Amino acid sequence: MVNPLEIKFNSFKLTDEQFYQLCHDNRDLRFERNSKGDMVIMPPT
Repeated sequence: MVNPLEIKFNSFKLTDEQFYQLCHDNRDLRFERNSKGDMVIMPPT
C-alpha cells in the first residue's frame, strides 16, 4: 500500500477555484484538503 503525500501550504493558499482547476487538470490523481488546509494527494486506486 502506498501512503498519501501531504503538502503543507504555509507560504500561499489556493482558492476554491484554483483547487478545482488543479484537480481538473490532474484527473488521474485524487486531491483532498485536510482540516488545516493542507493538500493530500492520494495515489490512484
